[in-house]
Formats: sequence, C-alpha cells, structure tokens
Amino acid sequence: MTQFDTMAPAAIRELIRKGELTGPTAGMAKGYTQANLVILKKEYAYDFLLFCQRNPKSCPLVDVSDIGSFTPNSIAADADIRKDIPRYRIYRDGVFTEEVTDVTDYWEDDMVCFLLGCSFTFETPLLASGIPVRHIEEGCNVPMYKTNIPCEKAGIFEGPMVVSMRPMKHADAIRAVQITSRFPDVHGAPVHIGEPSQIGITDVNTPDFGDAVTIKEDEVPVFWACGVTPQAVAMESKPAIMITHGPGCMFISDLKDDKLSVL
Repeated sequence: MTQFDTMAPAAIRELIRKGELTGPTAGMAKGYTQANLVILKKEYAYDFLLFCQRNPKSCPLVDVSDIGSFTPNSIAADADIRKDIPRYRIYRDGVFTEEVTDVTDYWEDDMVCFLLGCSFTFETPLLASGIPVRHIEEGCNVPMYKTNIPCEKAGIFEGPMVVSMRPMKHADAIRAVQITSRFPDVHGAPVHIGEPSQIGITDVNTPDFGDAVTIKEDEVPVFWACGVTPQAVAMESKPAIMITHGPGCMFISDLKDDKLSVL
C-alpha cells in the first residue's frame, strides 16, 4: 500500500496539477473511478460520440463535457481536465507529436472532452478477492496492445481495438471474468483469454503501450478492451488534433466505483 491508495481524489488531482505526480495512476484513490480522456474539436465530436456508442466495450462513456468546457461536472465539479491528468498526448493528423503534463496552451474554445471508463476501476475488487494485479505488484504501467479486432466505424473514426493485459492463474482468470462482468461501464469482462496471437499480438513481452510484466509458467494472459483504443484510432482516422491521456495516466474522478457496478 502507498500513501496514494487511500488519498481523496481531489487531493491527488491537486498534486497532479502542481506537477508533483507525473506517472501512472493505477492503485491510487481506491474505490474511486478513473477515466480515460479524449479531447476533440466540435467538428469531430458527433462522430466520436457515435463511435463510442457503437464500441461500448472499448469506449464506455462516463461523461461528456459541454462545448468549450474543461470541467467534467458530473464526476468532478472542481476539476480542470487540462491540468488534472499526469500526462497527456497530442496527436496531430494522426501523428503522436508530443507528451506534456498540462494542455492549457493547446485548449481551444470549441473543444469537447470525453471521459471513458477505465479498467483500473475493477482492479480494486480484483485485489479484494485475492487476485494479484501484476503491474501494481511490479510498480509499472499496465501492458497494452493493438489487436486485429476491428472497431465498428463511425464517421471518420475507425481502427483496431487496444487491449490491456493482466496475467493470472487459470482459477483466478475464471473469477476475474465473474468480477469484471459486473462493470460494463469500465470495459466489463475480458475479450480474450490465452494465446495472444489469436487476437493479433505477436509478442506479449513487447506491448505497444505501457510496460511488459512478468508472466509466470502457471499463468495465462487475460485481455480486456482498453480506453487507449482512441489513440490507435487517431493514428488511422487522422483528426486535425486529438488530445488524450498518456497511457496509464488517468483522470481520477469523485465517482465511486460501486456506482458503476450492475450487481
């Protein structure tokens, strides 16, 4: 356990805003929902909203801001989405150009913020059930991979699903399916268990995003749809500008995890 496990979301956001926290947020503010971020100009917002509706496994919507608003009112009314995430990525015409800790200088008055459910939310109930979460154990970012699973196209947006991976013993994987099925708004049950090549992953030890983790001989890789999917989609769809969270560096909201559980 770290000092951030039981810290209030607003207190963690304040540290992030001050530049004192700039890394992955897994395990922080246990019991509170973390969210992926996509910021787009108004001209792309309807297409992306439709993309999320057609691909709820990868892009489960938690909140959408008003045009020009950088405050996610329904999940953290005192937050500033431009400053309260440890790291942001800037994509221009589908090209990842830079990573920054504050996007105030990139903000435009016609932008819309999309907050998407994050699998970090269901890690707390996994841990509570005695299921180890390897990237938390090893103090690194969760491994994430592009797959050969296509998302359903909407407007300009199309591309492959990205998945996150957690290695588990077979019995734990079965239990993890049961636990995460209760959280459809944060990716829900796994999309694949077992052989990575079946979903287009050629080397499970070389993730496209995040860090590699140890997979023990008696473990199987378990893959969940991931909110980094829009970053892979940006590379294919090429909007003029898309601002996202840095992989693993989430927005920590005031929304309690149990509000997203269906059971």
